[in-house]
Amino acid sequence: MVDVRTRTTVQQAALAVAAVFGLVGVLGFIPGITTNYDTMTFAGHHSEAMLLGIFAVSVLHNIVHLLFAVAGFLAARTASGAKAYLIGGGAVYLVLWLYGLVIDKASQANFVPLNTADDWLHFVLGIGMIGLGVALGRRAAVR
Repeated sequence: MVDVRTRTTVQQAALAVAAVFGLVGVLGFIPGITTNYDTMTFAGHHSEAMLLGIFAVSVLHNIVHLLFAVAGFLAARTASGAKAYLIGGGAVYLVLWLYGLVIDKASQANFVPLNTADDWLHFVLGIGMIGLGVALGRRAAVR
């Protein structure tokens, strides 16, 4: 077990990001917080379930958030792992943002599913995670 006092800021940031992904993954399965819950499908654009009434979700989408949380908790055990999680995860979210921009939302390609709100959240997450990884990872290397 890692002593909390010895965690670097990049590790703390990765833990915080992972916790948010975990929370979002769980909230996606709670009726009321997720509107149109009864229409949620495992995957695909036919799911009309919306987290907070804004973000399109499916069972697969929620599971991806939970897996991203687990990856973050594991990666945050070391400063280098935390930095890699933030930068690599941010890159994944930027790719997902681009994917969401180019696909037809009503097609089978929208298997996660994604909507415009998801797309722009993915952009902000990508930039934010990469920014945290670069800025705080630099500090961890200086220690």
